[in-house]
Amino acid sequence: KMSSSLFFLLPALGGYALVSRYLLKNPLLLHKKKRVAFYCTRISHRGGSGERIESTMEAFTHAVECGSEMLELDCHMTLDGHVVVSHDENLLRQTGHDVNISSLKLQDLPLYKDRLEVTFYAGHYSSGRDRKIALLEDVFRKFPHIPVSIEIKENNMQLIEQVSNLVKRYSREGITVWASVDSSIMKNCRGTNSCMPYSFTMGRGLLLLLLFYTGLLPFVPLGESLLQFYLPHIFNRTYIPDEHWLRSRLAVFLLKKIAMRKSLFEHLAARGLQVHLFVCNKEEDIKLAFDLGATGVMSDYPSLLTSYLCRNETDAPE
Repeated sequence: KMSSSLFFLLPALGGYALVSRYLLKNPLLLHKKKRVAFYCTRISHRGGSGERIESTMEAFTHAVECGSEMLELDCHMTLDGHVVVSHDENLLRQTGHDVNISSLKLQDLPLYKDRLEVTFYAGHYSSGRDRKIALLEDVFRKFPHIPVSIEIKENNMQLIEQVSNLVKRYSREGITVWASVDSSIMKNCRGTNSCMPYSFTMGRGLLLLLLFYTGLLPFVPLGESLLQFYLPHIFNRTYIPDEHWLRSRLAVFLLKKIAMRKSLFEHLAARGLQVHLFVCNKEEDIKLAFDLGATGVMSDYPSLLTSYLCRNETDAPE
């Protein structure tokens, strides 16, 4: 009985594997190509925090002047209801003051330090004339046509609704991205404004890998428009992670092997999804990201990224 079962099972599995592999390379046979209002190769992380103080209007302005096609940022809400751009809710790292944004009125927010270490490039610092925490509205007002990826780090419905309202007010729904690692936060973001494109959460990213390795991915529809993920090669070299398990060479090796699959990234790109790898602050990392099939690279150094692409046009995806 076992041998007769295998007689049917093995050809079925073989056929499934062949069909799955063929559809992985030709996904438009099953799926309509996703159309998004933007396509970005050069993305500035926190506005390019290696060249100006992170997330300031000066940083965003410099990044756009350097050719950045998308700005990546994080938002929090002040006590008096203003949406401000800041990576951290607690301002100790950025300002030296151990206070939370949510506990202060806009007018009472402290200034950034005049010199700030670049999170993803240990031992490197940036400075600038502008040390003021920016309003999200000012970013929208100054850059009406520049796509923005907004990471929401806390499950705060008032914040999510305020961000959505600003996006609508400035007619940016097609070029503003919901981003969060947390699936419950993303559910609330999408429930508040379903017209905005959105990126993979951590949970959805793990599911994506499971679908890829079981051969099911070519058959499954995807609602996301972007995959934004670490380039693991930067871990413990330019970036020292807070998580102790990510400081293990074995963990980083496995992450590289499991997650950095060119065939996966090419499949997503063929379906119209953008793949952004971050944070690439050295030319060798930028090159590697594109070699792996990334459609875009996120960097703290927008001028470095632009000069690299000008000198290596063949590396950039079409």
